[in-house]
Amino acid sequence: MKYVNANKVLPEKLILEIQKYIQGETLYIPKQETEYRKWGASSGGRRMLESRNTAIRNSFTSGSNIQQLAEEYYLSPETIKKIVYSHKK
Repeated sequence: MKYVNANKVLPEKLILEIQKYIQGETLYIPKQETEYRKWGASSGGRRMLESRNTAIRNSFTSGSNIQQLAEEYYLSPETIKKIVYSHKK
């Protein structure tokens, strides 16, 4: 998170109003909710995991067992169980 001096970006009237509530401290101003992105949306990580999980579910449906999938995908058997028994399809 980058520090920005309020004097450089905010109008003086607004700074005076904010100073009624807080002075000389760091204040975090969050993004608007419409600007939020889910984890992995920008990097493609979310799509990669969804693709991997779909492949795991398909292999399980085709007869692979939990232990085989755990070894193939380098995941714990518990994680494989969460993936194959979840209701996402």
